Amino acid sequence: MDDRRRKRISKYVARHLRHAPERIGLTLDAHGWVGVGELLEAAARHGFRLTREELEETVATNDKRRFTLDPGRDRIRAAQGHTVGVDLGLPPAEPPPYLFHGTVGRYVADIRRDGLRAMARHDVHLSPDRETAAAVGARRGRPVVLVVDAGAMHRDGHAFRVSDNGVWLVPHVPPRYLRLPG
Repeated sequence: MDDRRRKRISKYVARHLRHAPERIGLTLDAHGWVGVGELLEAAARHGFRLTREELEETVATNDKRRFTLDPGRDRIRAAQGHTVGVDLGLPPAEPPPYLFHGTVGRYVADIRRDGLRAMARHDVHLSPDRETAAAVGARRGRPVVLVVDAGAMHRDGHAFRVSDNGVWLVPHVPPRYLRLPG
């Protein structure tokens, strides 16, 4: 399978497992899972032909590890980033001392005032390293990498979780825990 096809599959599956399962007639369970067969059938009914092999290859090779197949490979879910109501069942975890968030300059003033907010998603997404945060920020322009004092947040009672693909999740990052440019 070529990279264009793999990217197209990844975007299609992410859209329907994270944001709009109902658009193709899917119902996610409380933890975001749906049967692989159900996903393939729903996609086909809506004109997106996709084989199980293509889906498994996309999951296995996705550089962001956006999807998780259950151990029996019968169910799939998005690792994080949902705007639909799901509980990923991720236990609280102690974060490293510092985490990072990639954004662009036009949002820095709002972040300075309000901190990092989840917006339409369930949680703020934080990266374990500067490079990943820079790549995330670069999707919308020239990246700005913010440093989050995750250790202090955790000591102050903020609950962190880490997704299957290594993205750290927290409902909100107040401004006092951020190191901002300028």
